Amino acid sequence: MIDCEVLYRLAETLNERKGGDPSSSYVAGLYAKGVDAMAKKVAEEAAETLMAAKDGDRLHLVRETADLWFHSLVLLAHFGLGPDDVLAELHRREGISGIDEKRSRVQD
Repeated sequence: MIDCEVLYRLAETLNERKGGDPSSSYVAGLYAKGVDAMAKKVAEEAAETLMAAKDGDRLHLVRETADLWFHSLVLLAHFGLGPDDVLAELHRREGISGIDEKRSRVQD
C-alpha cells in the first residue's frame, strides 16, 4: 500500500502557491480566479471521473480521480482545510451505517 504522505506534501504545496504568480503557476491561477472557478473545476473533474467509470476504463478512472482529488484539495486549501479535515470526517463515520450517518446530519 502506498502511504498518503503525498496528500500532505501536495496540500503543503497548494498552500504555498496561494500567493504565487498566476502567470507561472496553474494553482495560483485557480486561486486568483476565485472560489467559483475552483468549484467549477471540481465539478468538471467529477463529471470526467463519472464518464471514465461508465466507460469501464480503469486507467482513465484512476487518472480522472487523481484530477478530482487534486482539485478538491485546491478548493479545501482555499478555505484553510486539508487532508486531515477530510480524514477526520471519514474516521468519524467509520463503523456507522451510511444510512444512519446521513440521517444524523443536521439539515440546513
